[in-house]
Amino acid sequence: MQAKFKKSYRFAVRTAIYITLYSTLLMSVFLYYYHSLEWYYALMFAVSIFIFSFIIIQYNVERFIYKRVKKIYDDLTLLESASIAKGAITTNMQTLTEEIDRFARDKKIEIETLKVREEYRKEFLGNVSHELKTPLFTVQGYILTLLDGAMDDENIREKYLLRASKGIERLGYIIKDLDMITKLEVGDLSLNIEVFDIVELVENVFEMLEIKASKKKISLIFDREYTNPVMVKADKERIQQVLANLIVNSIKYGSEKGTTEVSIENLIKNKVIVRVTDNGEGISKIHIPRLFERFYRVDKSGSRKEGGSGLGLSIVKHIIEAHNEKIYVESEYGVGSEFSFTLEKTE
Repeated sequence: MQAKFKKSYRFAVRTAIYITLYSTLLMSVFLYYYHSLEWYYALMFAVSIFIFSFIIIQYNVERFIYKRVKKIYDDLTLLESASIAKGAITTNMQTLTEEIDRFARDKKIEIETLKVREEYRKEFLGNVSHELKTPLFTVQGYILTLLDGAMDDENIREKYLLRASKGIERLGYIIKDLDMITKLEVGDLSLNIEVFDIVELVENVFEMLEIKASKKKISLIFDREYTNPVMVKADKERIQQVLANLIVNSIKYGSEKGTTEVSIENLIKNKVIVRVTDNGEGISKIHIPRLFERFYRVDKSGSRKEGGSGLGLSIVKHIIEAHNEKIYVESEYGVGSEFSFTLEKTE
């Protein structure tokens, strides 16, 4: 592709032509007046004037632009992340304009991203504070009540100590789950990869949560009868935690006398997808993008009807991503939700 003629050259050529035409015409009139006009005199004069004008104009234009463009580049070097300042200085106005526009767009996106992150940070700190102070104040209240004299009543003492113990247990869940998420994020939590039957693992989780589900008369079922094992390759303990968290959530927010259904389907040759579906209250679309954030609550009332650390879905996401797999969520408010994740299948 032929290189474009620099705009500064076009400017210099055009200006030099104007000067040449004017000067040649003026000189031609002068020579004609003295009866000594020869065509080659005019041509030589025109060429010399054109070359001289072009060089002088181009030199001064380049110098003029360079000084001002260099000032822009020098100013941009004050910003460490300014990639534009790392390149060679150009005096091409179109190129410079494109670079500045691109730089401005990148910075605008960066600033908007930082603002969003700052909002998330503030919300996260507020949620952490809320989650920690609620059980702390509960425990403190029961202990102070006992110290104020309620300790002498054996029934009240036992009841308050049990409630304080539950508050401390919830604090333990929060700290343990936060520690796990941190380790997953920095890669310090090692996975014990093994081959196991995912159908059998789901059955074990069903048995473990059967009593919890029966309190709301929720049925834990498979989508069909699995006569053959489905062997997958993953950390069995962590995948059990994923299944338990998803099924517990479906029970918490499921409808009375509802169902929680698990299905295992072949996705591609070496992948299966595990789906946990319920017919509970569902989730509005506005909440889905932030559903896996730590402590993010769909219910903004500030109250938590159910126990837990509030980190279950965040842990699920991190465990699945630690396996280099994907997790998905589909939900419709008032209809139900479906959480699904992929796993590597073995023969």
